[in-house]
Amino acid sequence: MNEVIKRRRRSSTRGQRDSQPGQNPHLERPFIKRGIPTYDILGDDALEQIEATADRIMAEIGIEFRDDPDTVEMFRKAGGQVTDIDPTRRNIKFAPGMIREILKTAPAEFTQHARNPANNVQIGGDNVVFAPSYGSPFVMDLDRGRRYGTLEDFQNFVKLGQMSPWLHHSGGTVCEPTDIPVNKRHLDMVYSHMRYSNRPFLGSVTAPERAADSVEMCRILFGADFVDQNCVIMGNFNTTSPLVIDGVTSQGIREYAKAGQGSIHLPFLLGGAVSPLTMAGSAAQCLAESMVSCAIAQLERPGAPVVLASFLSTMSLRSGSPTFGTSEAAVGSLVFGQLARRLNLPLRCAGNFSTSKLPDAQAMQQAMMSMMSAIHSGANYLLHSAGFLDGLLSMSYEKFMLDLDLCGALHAYLDGVVVNEDTLGFDALAEKGPGEHLFSTAHTMRHYKTAYYDSALDDHQPWETWDEQGEVDMAARANLRWKAQLAAYEAPPIDAAVDDALKEYIARKKASMDDAWY
Repeated sequence: MNEVIKRRRRSSTRGQRDSQPGQNPHLERPFIKRGIPTYDILGDDALEQIEATADRIMAEIGIEFRDDPDTVEMFRKAGGQVTDIDPTRRNIKFAPGMIREILKTAPAEFTQHARNPANNVQIGGDNVVFAPSYGSPFVMDLDRGRRYGTLEDFQNFVKLGQMSPWLHHSGGTVCEPTDIPVNKRHLDMVYSHMRYSNRPFLGSVTAPERAADSVEMCRILFGADFVDQNCVIMGNFNTTSPLVIDGVTSQGIREYAKAGQGSIHLPFLLGGAVSPLTMAGSAAQCLAESMVSCAIAQLERPGAPVVLASFLSTMSLRSGSPTFGTSEAAVGSLVFGQLARRLNLPLRCAGNFSTSKLPDAQAMQQAMMSMMSAIHSGANYLLHSAGFLDGLLSMSYEKFMLDLDLCGALHAYLDGVVVNEDTLGFDALAEKGPGEHLFSTAHTMRHYKTAYYDSALDDHQPWETWDEQGEVDMAARANLRWKAQLAAYEAPPIDAAVDDALKEYIARKKASMDDAWY
């Protein structure tokens, strides 16, 4: 294993505390082990009906595969019923139980390794991993407004994530670096995660050869033998709903799987457009698409890590616009959490979603609705935990900081309530008796630093003090904080020889192709 992955976690904030707000070293950890139960919204009969409908979709309607005869042949050999539509498209139907049988080789829980082993994350089971938002072409902040994202913006968000103890994973395409050619930007994005963070990250999925580049760069960073035996990178793959998996997706899945790496399998379902308006129908379709997508990885390499995923979205029936952070999608996430547990697979769903155009009350109201559904559904990997705005079209610097503060509070929330002789606090009342305050009791002095989450952004001052200090609202405080965080950022150390090898690989790959902007 390369020396680079043996580095200690940056310790400048961990375990230390000063007078500034927002410091909760007792809550910092590489990932969360949930201390509260999941919420089961449906009974077994209802869940079995959804599963039976998913089986009917796979058996009677089938999934269309495009531009990937190798994947089609894998399913044919496994028992799929293949019908040729035209030279590039095949429909495959799956007998009830066939896909579930294939998925039995998928691990219920796995480790994704970071170059700093202290930041390894465990995905599945009772574990919860927060990762930033993914895929926005635009970025925005209160100073410069909305604009196309650049590589500088991409690296800024990686740095902000690295600075925060409340994200466990560096994510993937935190924004599109539109100033870099489309066919080359994946190299810069993967390198930015490797260089400016020491947490786990996602690789490229936009072409099979870009997926291969992502894995090869990991072999440079971690060592080829280590990569062959451990999950160090994942790809986040979307089906083409309704009921289509294109060749770019299926080949990319197989590229990660054959290297023993992880993959997330996400249908993006917009109710009424590409899935039924009703949540039960959308859940059944999502289950069918995600299961078949996960099965591709298992056919390529049994045991390859996969994450079942759902993105259940509603729409405005007045305009046809997607809507996010809605109550219907939230309960859909709760349902999908139950379905994932019945399959015994890790789950990705929901996040801090919003269609608001500003980091305002709408943004956080919608985000809270969506994020809490993910928390209570039992989701293990929460992409879009920070920065999501404008219906995912924009990555917001201020929303990123607001969401980070919420993620921090969720660390305390997910710990639940510890009940023991000390936490029951009888001695706090007995020490001074009735009618006396508890500020100076031994119990208070033992717990006052860790009893409550300390927000970095909330304002708890009297109105008069807030007014005298300029009536600064939360978005403005978030604006100040992201700038201060970037100013204080220090890159985690990396082995110089490994860094040089990564740069040489990138330069060689870029020199081998002309720029393409589409």
